[in-house]
Amino acid sequence: MRAYDVIVAGLGGMGSSAAYHLAARGRRVLGLERFGPAHDQGASHGGSRITRQSYFEDPAYVPLLLRAYELWDKLARDSGRDLITLTGGLMAGRPDSVVVAGSLRSAREWGLPHELLDAAEIRRRYPLFRPEPDEVALYEDKAGLVRPEATVEANLALAAGLGAELRFHEPVVSWSADGAGVAVRTAAGTYRADALVVCPGPWASRLLADLGLPLVVERHVQFWFAPRGGVEPFLPARQPIYIWEQSAGIQVYGFPALDGPDGGVKVAFFRRGEVTTPDTIDRAIRPREIEDMAAHLEARLPDAAGRFLRAKACMYTNTPDEHFVIARHPAHERVTVACGFSGHGFKFVPVVGEILADLALTGSTPHPIALFDPARAALTAPR
Repeated sequence: MRAYDVIVAGLGGMGSSAAYHLAARGRRVLGLERFGPAHDQGASHGGSRITRQSYFEDPAYVPLLLRAYELWDKLARDSGRDLITLTGGLMAGRPDSVVVAGSLRSAREWGLPHELLDAAEIRRRYPLFRPEPDEVALYEDKAGLVRPEATVEANLALAAGLGAELRFHEPVVSWSADGAGVAVRTAAGTYRADALVVCPGPWASRLLADLGLPLVVERHVQFWFAPRGGVEPFLPARQPIYIWEQSAGIQVYGFPALDGPDGGVKVAFFRRGEVTTPDTIDRAIRPREIEDMAAHLEARLPDAAGRFLRAKACMYTNTPDEHFVIARHPAHERVTVACGFSGHGFKFVPVVGEILADLALTGSTPHPIALFDPARAALTAPR
């Protein structure tokens, strides 16, 4: 049986990036994926994901974002694919909202270019939007969107071109590690390697059960609507991406029209999901969900609330503090884990791949990842 340097379990956003970075360093890589390439059964799908630098979640993410932007450009060049589009971005809400205050904190702490717009200026620049009189927005020119399926495809193609062996429709059943290496078992057989990288997405509680992580999987829905009057006012050159925090902390995010008149505009609630599991998720879209989304658009972006086109369910895998888990496995130095991306991880895909390659090969990384320690109090406190 062939011996590998590193096995990567899970080839979604993070796993495909890890496979590419490891193969680029000359390692013999085996990638294992339970579904097909760039599938729509987890979290790395939906045509677009927001990217931004004035990060309201925590200023500690900003150095990783700056590196991620460099790597997005490199990945696009190396693959010849359209992966990232900068449209500018509005982080909107009342001045004390998490979205506005947190974005402003990160921008000021890291000296990121930004503008703070009042409601009148928002309406003047972007007449499609209907802010309340006491709402403001941080505008960031560097914000935009990335393409999840195209990104996964690019990583996989580059990894394979560098010699990585990628096996699809072959889920990992179990793994073990000792001083001699790792063994990974699937229905097709057992594979051995020097090291293992586990990027399990919503299946983390199954493949990383020994860590006892308090992860919660949520079902979220992405919606597409055909704008009233056509898509021209919603094209990327005219409409920025946005995250808008409304009453009771409800956050709505949206995109410009990316794929012509038939593509529509995409919008979704952020952190308003329902608890599920990857095996029991309801992928059907309920009429009430469509009505609820349309009502929010009518109030704040009314021209977007035209004909409903389609919707798709996806999954967040949340940690209690909504920060990631990226580390060497505390009990197995040959195993590296990446999970719990809590609905805001995809923009980090290229830099997470770089970090995972560092950890798998050397046990450390120059990137600041202390925030993502699986032994942090938020994950280990009694519940």
